Formats: sequence, structure tokens, C-alpha cells
Amino acid sequence: MQTLPIIRHLIDGQLVTGGNRSQEVFNPATGQAEKRLLLADKLTVEQAIASAHAAYPAWRATPPLKRARVMSKLKVLLEENADAICALVTAEHGKVLGDALGELQRGIENVEYASYAPELLKGEHSKNVGTGVDSWSEFQALGVTAGITPFNFPVMVPLWMWPMAVACGNTFVLKPSERDPSSALLVAELALQAGLPPGVLNVVHGDKEAVDTLLGDKRVQAISFVGSTPIAEYIYATGCANGKRVQALGGAKNHAVVMPDADVPNAVSALMGAAYGSCGERCMAIPLVVAVGDATADAVVAGLKVEIAKMKVGPGTDASNDMGPLVTKQHFDKVKGYVDQGVAEGATLVVDGRNVQVPGHEAGYFLGACLFDHVKVGMKIYQEEIFGPVLGVMRVNTLQEAMDLIDAHEYGNGTCIFTRDGEAARYFTDHILVGMVGVNVPLPVPVAYHSFGGWKRSLFGDLSAYGPDAVRFYTKRKTITQRWPSAGVREGSVFSFPSTR
Repeated sequence: MQTLPIIRHLIDGQLVTGGNRSQEVFNPATGQAEKRLLLADKLTVEQAIASAHAAYPAWRATPPLKRARVMSKLKVLLEENADAICALVTAEHGKVLGDALGELQRGIENVEYASYAPELLKGEHSKNVGTGVDSWSEFQALGVTAGITPFNFPVMVPLWMWPMAVACGNTFVLKPSERDPSSALLVAELALQAGLPPGVLNVVHGDKEAVDTLLGDKRVQAISFVGSTPIAEYIYATGCANGKRVQALGGAKNHAVVMPDADVPNAVSALMGAAYGSCGERCMAIPLVVAVGDATADAVVAGLKVEIAKMKVGPGTDASNDMGPLVTKQHFDKVKGYVDQGVAEGATLVVDGRNVQVPGHEAGYFLGACLFDHVKVGMKIYQEEIFGPVLGVMRVNTLQEAMDLIDAHEYGNGTCIFTRDGEAARYFTDHILVGMVGVNVPLPVPVAYHSFGGWKRSLFGDLSAYGPDAVRFYTKRKTITQRWPSAGVREGSVFSFPSTR
């Protein structure tokens, strides 16, 4: 029997074992287990927290410029090791290498933003707020912080979190997805090479036991999470109940509105990537098109059919493929079940990808692009997040009807509109109840120096991910008011509330 390589934890700068349980990590293109992942028990996670707690005082005292220089060195190392990182992503997640490289580049942009820490952490200063009295504010680190990240962006989402956290002077415990953990671990090892002291960043692998330990430990001051809405709610409620600052990003069901005046061929091209890129396993994917008018819907469906027929599905290591496999057999079965459900509920399955075959990879978790027309609000494929290569088309008569659909949905992560009409675009962006909005841009993912976050049940907490909000999330404001009386001057007691009058 072949012995699988072991994926270990990174604690206090060392790769260590910990926990009596393990699970296999599969290559979704082959369906074969290729590694074995150690699952941390409570004691192992507590060791990681203790390491972060011990490293915090010295790291907090490190000047922001020196912390920023570590981020600058890490950026270079990430670029130099891009091929190795992307190979791990493709081997464990399944996305094509080009998509993995795009994910990594977005993560690198967040590292670059974190390297601006000396500027981002500057406070505010006011001289002579009263006679001889100065006042200023500072943004100070919280202490030990933690992140729990999803399988769909195993490199990018961790880089949303810990680079800014440690650049602000915190220490960090990362629990990456147990489905594809190797790339996040490699990035953490590169951070050590960049000069991050042992204990400042720790990586533990695990499941609910690890998560609950992070949520319950009083040394952990803040937790950031990205995943499904039910788990986001649990993380938020439990973390807040334990006195932690929590940021929990949940699910999505993003709508793309196509207006009658839209450039339909360009809209179709954009929708192809937005719906089927990364096999639809993106929280900013477009799983729904809301076409205004039957003529618009007919043109969109016809265009999508033509483009889907050109798609190549296969292992992500082949650069000629457009779409790789789904991440696990369980997820494959779940997504396929949604397609079955859509057919049963009466939606028109225009393109059926359920029987796609990839020669030489018959055991892989491949599902072809699926396209539904005449999707209705009451259908399960409309209400729930599928997280797979399934696109549904809905038909409405007016822009307002489309907006009412979007506003009524429980999720409010992302949306977009395709139009040539500036008035319609302005009305849509101003009034839609969604956190991230695109105009002729299907995936309106903010750049690193803006923040990422949805509305409604797509985000629990007051602050969004990365960008300026991350600085506020990973710091707390302290305001100092200072006075130095003149030598030899004796002042009498004052009992009234201090004012500047």
C-alpha cells in the first residue's frame, strides 16, 4: 500500500504533527488521494495560539516600517514561486493553472497593500484643542487574531487576512480549508523566509474541533471567516458571544441584469467566464442572468449555447482547457443534484453537462457547463447557492422588476448590469441593495485598496474584508489627550465637565 505524503501544521516556525485524526486530500482531476492531512485537536490549536500569544509583544513593538519590509520581501518570493504555488492549487482544487495564477496575483496585491502599513497606521493629531492641550489618535494592534478560509480560493483568501493583520502588529493563526491546504502552507513558509518571526503566523489544519477551539479561546481577539452562510452565522454568533471581534463572509446568489440595449455578444463573453470560470466555485460567480424582455433573453441564450459548445473541460494542468473539475466527489454529487432538481421543477435545461466525459480522467469530478432557461423565483436552483457550473436565465419585463428580484433575495454579495444607458446604470448602482456592483463588469471584485463585502446575509459584521476596512478590523483606536502645565504654575481644582470654552 502506497504511503501518502503527510501535510503537517506550522507552529512557532516549525512543521509539526498534532492530533490523532487525519484525512485524505484528493486530486479532483483523477479522483485519487495524493496526500494525507493531519487534523489538529484542541491541544494542537492551543499550542498554535500560545505561540502567537508569546510572539505578540515583540512583534507589536516592531516598527511598522520593519513589518512592512517583510511584506515587500514576501511579495517578491510569491512571484518567484508562483509556478509551485499554482501547481498545488490546481492539484488540490482543480482550477486551471491560468485561473490559479489570477487568484495568486490578486492575493499578491493584498500583500502589496499591507506593505503600506506605515502610511495606513498613521493616526490623527490636533494641537491646542484647549490651552496647552494636544490630542491625537493611534491605531493599535489587537493581539492574537485568526482566520478560517474556504476551499475555493486557497491562496487568495488567506492573503486577504493575515498579511494585513500582521502588518498592523498582530499575530495570527490560520486554519485553511482541509480540502486544499498545501498552497496556504507553502505561502506561510515563504513568509518565514521573508523574515516573519516564528510564532507570528501559525497554520493549523482541522475541522470543527479546530474552529471551536479558536472561537472559544480567550487569547484570540478577532476572527475572520469566509464560507457558507450557515457557518458564517455560527462563527459570528459564537465568536461575538465569546467577546471577539468577528467578520464572517457568507454565501451569494449574484444576478446579472441584461438590458435590451446591451451589447449582447460582449455580455455573453463576459457571462461565460463569470458563470463557468473556476467551475462556478466563486462567491462572486454569476449563476443567474435576468434578461429584460424576451428578445433579450432569446439572444442571450442563443449566444451562450454557441459559446458553451466551444468550451473545453479537462484537467487544470492542460492550459488549453477552460474549466477543470469540481473540488470533491461530494460537491460533484451536490451540484449534479441541483441540475436534476432544476429539471424536476420545470426549468428548461438548454445545455446539459451532466454526462461530460474526459478521456483518461474517468474518475475525476468533471461536470460540464449547464444552462437553464425560464428559471422562476420559487425554484431551488434560484433560491440556493449552487457553487458549480450552472447558469440560469430568468425573464422579466422591466429594469425595476429585475431590481425587485435582486433586492428580495436573501443574499446581497454582488451583481452587475449590462447596458449602454448611463441613466439606467446610474439608477441601478444607486438603488440596488447589494454590496458590490458592476456596470458591464460581471465580476466586480474590488481591488486591494478597496474593501470586499456584501450586504444582507452575505456578510455578518460591520467591516468588510481587506482594503481600508481590514486596517480598522485588525486595530483598535486609542485617543490620547495630553497637557504639560507650565512650570511653577499651581492650578486650582475644577469640578465642572471639561470643555474648550
